[in-house]
Amino acid sequence: MLFNAVLYDKLKKNYVQCNLCAHRCKIKDGNRGICKVRENYKGKLYTLVYGNLISANPDPIEKKPLYHFLPGSKSYSIATPGCNFHCEWCQNWQISQMYQSEEIPEFKKRSPKDVINHAIQNGCKSIAYTYTEPTVFFEYCYDVSKLAAEHGLMNIFITNGFMTPEVLQYIHPLLDAANVDIKAFTEKTYKTVIGGHLEPVLENCRLMKAMGIWLEITTLIVPGVNDDPKELEAIAQFIYNDLGPETPWHISRFFPRYQMKDMQATDERILFEAKAIGETTGLHYVYIGNIYGSSDTRCKNCGHKLIVRHGYSTRIIGLDEYGKCENCGTSLDGAWLLAS
Repeated sequence: MLFNAVLYDKLKKNYVQCNLCAHRCKIKDGNRGICKVRENYKGKLYTLVYGNLISANPDPIEKKPLYHFLPGSKSYSIATPGCNFHCEWCQNWQISQMYQSEEIPEFKKRSPKDVINHAIQNGCKSIAYTYTEPTVFFEYCYDVSKLAAEHGLMNIFITNGFMTPEVLQYIHPLLDAANVDIKAFTEKTYKTVIGGHLEPVLENCRLMKAMGIWLEITTLIVPGVNDDPKELEAIAQFIYNDLGPETPWHISRFFPRYQMKDMQATDERILFEAKAIGETTGLHYVYIGNIYGSSDTRCKNCGHKLIVRHGYSTRIIGLDEYGKCENCGTSLDGAWLLAS
């Protein structure tokens, strides 16, 4: 179903330029952009996936992962097909890369009101736009976000960070938190195995931080791609210098997927080395997301254990009612109080 797109320019000869992501695709009449879910029809741009939900589930917010935003709460998580990247190691390739087919299947058709109702019925505190890239279904995200805010629900992007600044300006009064995937720290990797560019991602991280959007960063460590200690140190230094030491860094283990099925999973030793690099750099909160015992939150001042996590089960054990460490009185960075 065609639905009017936003943020595009009309060009000569019925071309349009999409301004949703940093590709800024120039699309001729009858064609689609790189994401394959936005189409130029007679000089007008349309989204093909509005309300076409390939996934809609209440999830623990820790699954996003967000550890410092409403910990212990549930987030109603939605996605449509499509992505503006083509990462060779994509962990969700079955849905994110579905756009390679010319025909986009019909899934759960849900209005924004339906999403909000389901979220409230399931006791969720937020809506997460996740699993695929929310930028490519932005119109739907925006409409759901407006209703979510009216009903006291928070809005969260789980994103590759390759949107345009215009997107963030458009939605930032409604966007409360984001987890941005910094996939590597070289332009070569972004161009050759991801299908994008590094600098727009970094600029958008800086912009989100400046806008007051709560930000957490994730890096999936892929053997032979982004596991060099110098590259990991560069990511940690960027987070520390440009986003602040209070910005959590989630380190994830790669498992063979998609076009990298013949590779080995990431050695756990490298994950712990990355964690040590982040902590040595000065980051207050570095987590290994899929290794048991490496996801608890400790006070940045005295090291007192504040939040205990076992998988997606979360217990707040060391914070007082004001969000301060019971041992030394230091405030925990984030928005944990909103979960109550």
